[in-house]
Amino acid sequence: MSTKPKLETVAKAAGVSTATASQVMRGAGRISEKTRKKVLQAASELNYVPDGRAASMRSGENREIGLAIQQIANPFNAEVISGVSDLLDAEGYLVSVLDSGDDPDRQRRQLEAFIRSARGGLLWVPAEDTPAATVDLLQTHHLPTVTFLREANTDAFDHVGILNAQATTTATDHLAALGHRHIAFLGGTANVDVRNQRISGYRDAMIAHNLAPPLVWESGDDKLSGLNVTLEKLKAHPEITGIVCNGDMVAIGACLALIRMGLMPGKDVSVIGFDDVQDAAVATPPLTTMAVSPYQLGRRLARVALDRLRDPGMPVTSSLVPAKLVQRDTTGPAPN
Repeated sequence: MSTKPKLETVAKAAGVSTATASQVMRGAGRISEKTRKKVLQAASELNYVPDGRAASMRSGENREIGLAIQQIANPFNAEVISGVSDLLDAEGYLVSVLDSGDDPDRQRRQLEAFIRSARGGLLWVPAEDTPAATVDLLQTHHLPTVTFLREANTDAFDHVGILNAQATTTATDHLAALGHRHIAFLGGTANVDVRNQRISGYRDAMIAHNLAPPLVWESGDDKLSGLNVTLEKLKAHPEITGIVCNGDMVAIGACLALIRMGLMPGKDVSVIGFDDVQDAAVATPPLTTMAVSPYQLGRRLARVALDRLRDPGMPVTSSLVPAKLVQRDTTGPAPN
């Protein structure tokens, strides 16, 4: 069929009224099983798909959720998206994902597109330096919003995040207990709360254990950046025997750098990641990390969004997830 099929066409093919066909497609009304099957078969043969926007205008409900995130290519984000999508799909919602690349202007255009297409809600990782005007935009249009990882400068949105400082304190404590005194923090370049909190937790532990002065190495949170920065920095700081990382990918890159230098992760230099993505367990050697279970984190994020959509008047919530130290092969006693 070259023209877009209409509901009336489906009804005619099934031999029922348009009203009956509409009830079948909406799952409403008291329709016999025989009639329901006839209508659904006709819709399938005609490739008919209901107009979701028209339906949402009639019902006041839109079953599509926007997810605005940074760096979709990061395996942590991919696992979070999978958790979000699986739970919302089971509840009859569609998820559309956009990546602003930490660009506030690009983010603004994407959020305006979400509003124009009347998304039912928004899951949002705010870009670095998000202006107050962008928060005002979402509040003006009353778009149900849950911030993720990074909080917006408002107390009007639900939030799901991680106890970042606590996690990196635990990671640094673990290395200190293994006898490491010269420990660096590796990863990230953005001046955002998540990274700043992780650095703060690392610094606090270094001071608490009276270790060497804290040393922060900026790096993209990917394997190649982790590899290149570690190669460069360890040549300048050969005293470093432990590295606390901003994420698993940069940690795996650091381990690759050690191997290139003829060093053994966990023997010559200990490395701790953050997230526990699937790659962490199968890396060579398997990566010690601070686990937050990104797939389950995505499901929690989706659940908060559903709760907000079903009860718009409920109090604003903030959920901070603790990280758990998972010991594998990339950490060990400090070398003599």
